Amino acid sequence: MLNLVPGLVAAGLAVCGMGFYLLCLWSARTFLRSRSQQGAAIAPPVSILKPLRGVDPQMYESFRSHCTQDYPEYEIIFGVSEPDDPAVEAVERLIREFPGCKIRLMVCPEVLGNNRKTSNLVQMLGAAQYDHILINDSDIFVTPDYLRRVMGPFARTQVGMVTCPYRGIAADTLGSKLESIGISTDFIAGVLVARQIEGGIHFALGSTLAMSRTALDAIGGLRPLVDYLADDFELGFRIAKAGYEVVLADVVVETHLPAYSFRGFFEHQMRWARSTRDSRRMGYIGLLLTFGLPWAIFAVLLAPFAWWSWAMLAAAAALRAAVAIKIGIGVVHDRALWRHLWLVPIRDLVAFAVWFASFADHTVHWRGEVFILENGKIRPAHPHEPEPVSAAKSDRDKVSVHS
Repeated sequence: MLNLVPGLVAAGLAVCGMGFYLLCLWSARTFLRSRSQQGAAIAPPVSILKPLRGVDPQMYESFRSHCTQDYPEYEIIFGVSEPDDPAVEAVERLIREFPGCKIRLMVCPEVLGNNRKTSNLVQMLGAAQYDHILINDSDIFVTPDYLRRVMGPFARTQVGMVTCPYRGIAADTLGSKLESIGISTDFIAGVLVARQIEGGIHFALGSTLAMSRTALDAIGGLRPLVDYLADDFELGFRIAKAGYEVVLADVVVETHLPAYSFRGFFEHQMRWARSTRDSRRMGYIGLLLTFGLPWAIFAVLLAPFAWWSWAMLAAAAALRAAVAIKIGIGVVHDRALWRHLWLVPIRDLVAFAVWFASFADHTVHWRGEVFILENGKIRPAHPHEPEPVSAAKSDRDKVSVHS
C-alpha cells in the first residue's frame, strides 16, 4: 500500500488539473458568447506606438497590416534607440510605400530605465497627438478591422484599456512549435480563466495595449514602468487598480515566432515564468494544481499496474485535448494546431519543468542580455560603468523625429 501513496498523490493532483481544464472550457464558452456584446461603433482618433529593436520575423508584413486599416483617423509612431538600428530601413520603406498614412520615425536616445522598450515609449508618447494610445510589438500582424474592433469598447466611459488575445505563427523548429502551442492552448486559456473567476481581467497583454490618455494619466503615465520586465501586465494592472475596466477584445492578432532552438525556447519560457512569478505570485504558485496531464503521466509511472492510474491518464488526455481544440481552434483560430496537437504533452511536460526551475534563481534572458529580476523589476546581471555624458552631448541628444 505504501508503494501506491506517491501514485495516489499524483492522481489527486491530476484531478485538480482536470478541474482546471473544465474551468478553461467554461471560461472559453463564456468569452465566445460575450463577443457580440463588447462595444458600439465608435472610432476615436488613435496614436499607435511601436517600439523597435532589431529585425523580427515577418516584421515588414506586420508593419504593412497597420497601414491598411479600415479606420478614419490614426497615426503610427515607430521608435528606435539608435539611428542605425536595422529596423529603420523597414520603416523608411513603409513611409515610401504609404505616403498617405501618417507615419513617423523617432530616435529616442535617452535611457530612462533598464526596460529599453518602455524607455522609448515614454519618449514616443510625448510626440503622440491623439487622446487614445495603442501600443503593440513590431511583430504583431493585424486584420483591416483591427482598430475598429479594438477601439469599439471605449464607447463605454468606464473602459480605460483594451487588450487582445493572440496566436503564434511558428517557424519550422521544435522550439518555435512548442511556443506556439503553449500560447494557443495554455497561455490564452489562463487569461480566459482569470477573466472568468476575477470578474474581468486586471492586467494586459503586450499584443495590444490600447488606452485612453485619461486612464494613462491616472496612473502617472509610462515613466514609472521603465524598470519593470512585465510592463504590459503592470500597465493593465495599474489601470484596473485605478478603477477603470480592462476589456479583452474580440479580435485575435498574430505574432510570428522566431526559429527558436530548444534552448532559446526554454530561456524564453523561463523569462515568462519568472515574470509571472513576480507579477502574480499566489496565482503562479497555484499553477502547480493546473498541470493535469503531467500529473496523470506521473501517476502512471508511479503506479503502472493500477487500473485507476491509466483511467486517470485517459481522462486527463481527453480533457487536455478538448481544451486545446476549444481555445486553440475556437478562440484564437490557430490553423496549425491540428498538425501540432501531438506535441501538447511534450509542451506541458516542459512547462511543468519550467515551473519548478523558475524558483531556482532570479536571472532572465531578454534580447541577448541577462538581467536580475527582483519584485518585478530588472537590473543588468553584469552592470558596467556608463560613459560620462557632457552637457554639450546632452543638448545634442534630444529626441529626433522623421516623417
